[in-house]
Amino acid sequence: MKILTGNSNKNLSSKISKYLKNKLVNSSIRKFSDGEIYIEINENIRGNSIFIIQGISSPANDNLMELLLCIDALKRSSAKNITAVIPYFGYARQDRKVVPRTSISAKLVSNLITKAGADRIVTVDLHAGQIQGFFDIPVDNLFSTPIFARHIKRKIKSKNLICVAPDVGGVERTRALGRKLDVGLAIIDKRRPAPGKSQVMNVIGNVKGKTCIITDDIIDSGGTIVNAADALIKRGAKEVYVYVTHGVLSGEAVEKIKKSKIKNLVVTDTIDNSDKVKKSRNIEVLSISNLLAEAMRRISNSTSVSDLFK
Repeated sequence: MKILTGNSNKNLSSKISKYLKNKLVNSSIRKFSDGEIYIEINENIRGNSIFIIQGISSPANDNLMELLLCIDALKRSSAKNITAVIPYFGYARQDRKVVPRTSISAKLVSNLITKAGADRIVTVDLHAGQIQGFFDIPVDNLFSTPIFARHIKRKIKSKNLICVAPDVGGVERTRALGRKLDVGLAIIDKRRPAPGKSQVMNVIGNVKGKTCIITDDIIDSGGTIVNAADALIKRGAKEVYVYVTHGVLSGEAVEKIKKSKIKNLVVTDTIDNSDKVKKSRNIEVLSISNLLAEAMRRISNSTSVSDLFK
């Protein structure tokens, strides 16, 4: 077993490497003057099982191309098998046609990764579970819910908790967290008048006097979560905490969170936000490195990955 890292999240790769006590493969990843990406593996990997850690976060196109070229380089270097560890699977939000004449980018990206030569995929909290079916190779979709549940039990002392889904699509994820905390469920009824914009129409469930835990897979511009927090406070919620797996945090998202009614936003390090959030008092980063590392170890040893969530 050997581990190769791309450039998307070297901090996470270093933590995984340290946990597994396994040095990262010596490689060169650089760009020509016109932006073309150049990959070179600087050690013998013939016959080894290789894990390539590379998320498809911003700049998404560069990081996706880097992932594909790394897989191709590994394949041409006679690696025994290649597992693509993709902490944040970009382009996952386009998983179906919601209006005519649009692409299904999640399917296209799945095809590209498979054709490049990956034998297996490991990812975290896919935006839609059906994306696993876009691949013709095994996919291990890990969940951050157990990590969030442990953090909530340790940090939030309120006895009057309720888990809140930011939209109907997030009900299953929110219910899973609610089961672990043994608390009730509320749902934000929202609509999207345009991409990147959301409007809260109603709150389904009683949140008056309660500490609300909003959970979601992605926070991008922050508009949906901020609007949801405002709606909950207006309906009598005592406090609002937010737990999100992938902190895309594009544009003015961090500033919006700072000025919002959100008591604390917790994101994982599937995307490297260390520079963005270091000056923010109400944004906390939890590492998912141990979960990914343990999954990688179990795949390498041919033992159960699903046991991680029991």
